[in-house]
Amino acid sequence: MDFRKAFAQVKHANKVRLAAKIEKVTGIKLNTKSLFDVQIKRIHEYKRQLLNVLHVITLYNRIRRGEKGITPRTVIFGGKAAPGYWMAKQIIRLINDVASIVNDDIAVGNQLKVVFYPNYEVSAAEILFPGSDLSEQISTAGTEASGTGNMKMALNGALTIGTLDGANVEIKEEVGDENIFIFGLTTAQVVETKASGYKPRDYYDDNPELKQVLDMIASGFFSVEEPNRYQTIVDNLLDSDQYLLLADYASYIEAQDKVAQLYKNQEEWTRLAILNVANMAKFSSDRAIGEYAKNIWHVNPHASATGKSS
Repeated sequence: MDFRKAFAQVKHANKVRLAAKIEKVTGIKLNTKSLFDVQIKRIHEYKRQLLNVLHVITLYNRIRRGEKGITPRTVIFGGKAAPGYWMAKQIIRLINDVASIVNDDIAVGNQLKVVFYPNYEVSAAEILFPGSDLSEQISTAGTEASGTGNMKMALNGALTIGTLDGANVEIKEEVGDENIFIFGLTTAQVVETKASGYKPRDYYDDNPELKQVLDMIASGFFSVEEPNRYQTIVDNLLDSDQYLLLADYASYIEAQDKVAQLYKNQEEWTRLAILNVANMAKFSSDRAIGEYAKNIWHVNPHASATGKSS
């Protein structure tokens, strides 16, 4: 119990440090007792920052409806887009527009805050990784080659929400099914869904919460001065949805609800965070280099490295 308490104190201190930095660079004051839900990585459609935004708006609508028992949450985005990647830049703009509305809504208060961390870089990562409670690794299954941000997050005590994609698969094997929040289609199911004639508009028609979210974006709720600003985003989702956001939306929301419920039990959350760190030993650089040496380079350890005399 003493170790758990010490771990939780260190984690909270890291969140306080991160909150102070965010307030300094953005002016946004955060509730450090809220769940720090973090997605920091290159901005790209396949990494699905947009799916995260859909969840943010879903939470916002639930708060506005007066739903009780919602776990306070701070959603932090960070990352950069390629200079010519127009859609990625639109997603960044949407995140900031949603943040402006949510953060200024007095009905929301400290229940929900949204931050786009400016100029994400190594120095920012040094405080973002330790200050994270939840690690967003939500790429469409079959699109992420590996991923290392999820490893850094887990090693710093953040629980992972993600698809069975990239290094999430190995993390799941190490930390156990009960210590990771997996959702969405598998790689095989993605292929099958597309092959069978994926119709994203069906998901829109069948899910009232999803429909409300997309209608708000399309109507200019988050861009009053330019109502059609995000029409292309909505049209892409309804007409093609290459990365199957709408197909995975309901599963993602369900997983996020489980996250929120678990976070209310801080003793259990801390226990799982500790187990998460403890079970990440596989991802050490020593093992990786050793496997490269054996399987790729076909070299043997030098005698001085093994401690054996020549």
